[in-house]
Amino acid sequence: MRHTVKIICLIFLSLLTESCGDNHYSIKQKVPVPEIEILRLEKDLFSTDPASLQTMKDSLLSKYGRFLQLFAYVIDAGNLNDSTGFNSLIEFATGRLNYEVYETVIGKYPDLSYYEQEFERAWGNYRYYFPDSVIPRMYTFISGFNSSIIVGDSILATGLDRYLGAGHRFYTELGIYNYLTLKMVPEKIVPDAIYAWAKAGWPDSSRESSADLLSAMLYEGKLHYFTKCMLNDYPDSVLFGFTSDQMMFCINNEYRMWEYLIEYDMLFSTDIMLIRKLTGEAPFTTYFTSESPGKAGVWLGFRIIESYMKNNPGIELSQLMIYNNYRKILEEAKYNPQE
Repeated sequence: MRHTVKIICLIFLSLLTESCGDNHYSIKQKVPVPEIEILRLEKDLFSTDPASLQTMKDSLLSKYGRFLQLFAYVIDAGNLNDSTGFNSLIEFATGRLNYEVYETVIGKYPDLSYYEQEFERAWGNYRYYFPDSVIPRMYTFISGFNSSIIVGDSILATGLDRYLGAGHRFYTELGIYNYLTLKMVPEKIVPDAIYAWAKAGWPDSSRESSADLLSAMLYEGKLHYFTKCMLNDYPDSVLFGFTSDQMMFCINNEYRMWEYLIEYDMLFSTDIMLIRKLTGEAPFTTYFTSESPGKAGVWLGFRIIESYMKNNPGIELSQLMIYNNYRKILEEAKYNPQE
């Protein structure tokens, strides 16, 4: 029942905040994918009698494969082929504070069937756009708040301790800024994972020391456009991690923000600090107002990519993701926000 209410709220919010009202993101047919099962490493590590963990190395490796080693690196346990590496993994799993976090996570997420269904729909869309693609094996974990997402070859894992809800006491105790904890919420689990999958699959080959603001905006815009295609019924506010007020600011001030970048000749600037201020995490975007969200430049990049794909219907998503001529994209997008 709780998840049904959540879906209804998301759909309602989408009607209020969606920047486009057509069916641009709808797909022609549903593509079936195997039923998604999320394996929960945190349960196997923390619900097992500590005295038995020492004998479980082979069974854990058999069940979790290469992901177990990736996880070990994230918690700084080292190489599991070394005895010290697996001992460090056991120390992590038997730590009192880590167990307290585990109990909190299990209380928040006793069952993941809702998220399995959400991922199943997303991977169905993925198969529509990328018919020959491999659906990753999916896992959850806790890492002492070190990592939200782990991505590897055919591996996608979510750190549930990073999604306990805005203002959670653990985050306050760790000194995590409030504007960041606003995005550490259950609604972001699926969008963050899909975004991370895109970022790992299509790394930005053009981002060198000479990269300009436009390339940063449009690269991030592509990743968010990909995420939107996979999660086409999620509102932009959830995909971007904006509050409803921040989302409305972007919609109402799209023309003014774009005009500002043009007027002050920022698009082709290679100033690293300028690029960070417009595309990096922050409580708001410095060049606009305190009512704006951080990463407002990324949202503008998404809108340009959206315009490009709408005005060039012959371009497939698979082509977009490998196309890095960002000046050409801007030219062919015919992007024209209205005042």
